[in-house]
Amino acid sequence: MFKITPNPPGTDPAAIADPTSPYESPDSKKLNDAANRALDHYLLPPTAQIMATPYRPNRLYMANPESGAESLLVDATETLGSASVMLGDFAGVLEGHHRKTLQGIAQIVMRAELAVNQVLDKLVPTE
Repeated sequence: MFKITPNPPGTDPAAIADPTSPYESPDSKKLNDAANRALDHYLLPPTAQIMATPYRPNRLYMANPESGAESLLVDATETLGSASVMLGDFAGVLEGHHRKTLQGIAQIVMRAELAVNQVLDKLVPTE
């Protein structure tokens, strides 16, 4: 049967909220559930599955464990020397505070190179 007049406001059963619900609307319940999931994700302790995953280091740039201290120090000296030259060349094309920043970085690299050379000299005397 067709009704000529609509239901008065507040009497439609679909529009009336559950009086025992702590939420103002069904959308606020969804928002609260999403917030709880986010908090649980970040604040709960890790699950057993995550804790059981063994740590495997990335071996792409790993130094060979069989290498001796001398060969590693020689390689570090050569790498730092190359970095120092590259920084010096690049600082030559810059001006102002960028140039001074790059010169400072080059100076730190040179100091590291000197330190590695000193360790290498103590490890393998040149006499």
